[in-house]
Amino acid sequence: MKENTSHDSRPAPHGIIDTHCHLEMDAFDQDREEVIQRARDSGIEAMITIGSDLEGNIGGLELSRKYDFIYASVGFHPHDAKDFTEEIFDQIKEWATNSSKERGASGKVVGIGEIGLDYHYDHSPREVQQEVFLKQLLFAKEINLPVVIHSREAKKDTLDIVRESGVGKGVFHCFSGDMDMAEKSMGMGFYISIAGPVTFSKAKKLKEVAEAIPDDYLLIETDAPYLTPEPLRGKRNEPSYIIHTAKAVAELRGVTPEDISRITTLNAKRLFRIGQVQAEGEIAYRIRDSLYLNITNRCTNKCSFCIRFYSDYVKGHNLRLAGEPTEEELKKAIGNPEQYQEIVFCGYGEPMLRLELIKNLAAWIKQHNGRVRINTNGHGNLIHGRNILPELEGLIDSVSISLDAHDEETYNTICKPAFRNAFQGIIEFIKEARKFIPDVQITVVELDGVDMEKCRKIAGELGVELRLRKLDVVG
Repeated sequence: MKENTSHDSRPAPHGIIDTHCHLEMDAFDQDREEVIQRARDSGIEAMITIGSDLEGNIGGLELSRKYDFIYASVGFHPHDAKDFTEEIFDQIKEWATNSSKERGASGKVVGIGEIGLDYHYDHSPREVQQEVFLKQLLFAKEINLPVVIHSREAKKDTLDIVRESGVGKGVFHCFSGDMDMAEKSMGMGFYISIAGPVTFSKAKKLKEVAEAIPDDYLLIETDAPYLTPEPLRGKRNEPSYIIHTAKAVAELRGVTPEDISRITTLNAKRLFRIGQVQAEGEIAYRIRDSLYLNITNRCTNKCSFCIRFYSDYVKGHNLRLAGEPTEEELKKAIGNPEQYQEIVFCGYGEPMLRLELIKNLAAWIKQHNGRVRINTNGHGNLIHGRNILPELEGLIDSVSISLDAHDEETYNTICKPAFRNAFQGIIEFIKEARKFIPDVQITVVELDGVDMEKCRKIAGELGVELRLRKLDVVG
């Protein structure tokens, strides 16, 4: 394939980014161009080919120059740490420094790696691995590039050296550690990347990690040509197979592969500074088979746990609005209401602040055979100074009301409401909701200081379902 051929320059499909593969390796010598084409045809938007030794770094750089959607990471793998020299280090520095000054001038280097520790094979002495690892970490910190870390059976030393380096930007690739290691890594600012072994039936520990990682820390990869996922295990791995990993992770997390693609692509773009991220807030966004409506960013609570105070994104969707949408804009964004399992008034604010819009739009959705749910903090009657529930009869099929505490004092501490006696107001709102809305449930975020048994008792007394929500799990 020649440089800048027609399919090189076409717009990249919106899809998954394979954040870790080794396209330069000998395993692809016979059909590399076909492998790359299959990746593009399968919807892969970009690939990062990862260097592990001198030859691999050179090969990865050449590929990143040839294809505009392939990026490179340069570094020295712990297996080869014994062969690391100052001359090689100077070469890595030159590649990475030139690229960071002018992206593209030296092969679009977006990271330092693959670096780390491997105590399973011990192909290089452990003290040599540690020295080379720390050197490369400190260099990455100096030039502000993320690191791509390999850690196998070396949990304590890996975490200690990363902590010592002060590096807080990168990814633990092909994660094989336990949840404690994942939490410590994320606590230092690192992403966790899941590869093909998550599809293996015996990978119980990895499945638990893949299920629990917050959206904001999740990446996926192939590590091709290694670690081929089921159902293709036994064959050479390649980037187009990443969809099998995405499907497995999606199933574990109760979302769709499209959700995983969107979430991990956003994370990859933000970490490696490649491609464009959505700059404008969405007024309608899909998660699983439901459509969520983001009608306001205003809220009558300032909850300590609310994601809107530290991120613009939910499940890869930008929800930070520049202005509130009109009814007609929302109808256009919805299209045919029948295509969704339900349409949910939610977003980054309190929907009940726009009651008239809710009523008008819900009526239109119902006329077009759609199902309507509202996620609310339960302040609707306090906001409008009257009982608004009768006005929603026949328009709303389901309502989810955030209780989030077992008493008023705890609620005020956690949620910082704009209203006095807000907790009691929510209780009254729940009681009224049962009269006019068929399906009513209350939710509580699992936080220190919140008595879950008392919350269950309140739900039982009110005759509604209680759903516990995990902290940092949204959407």
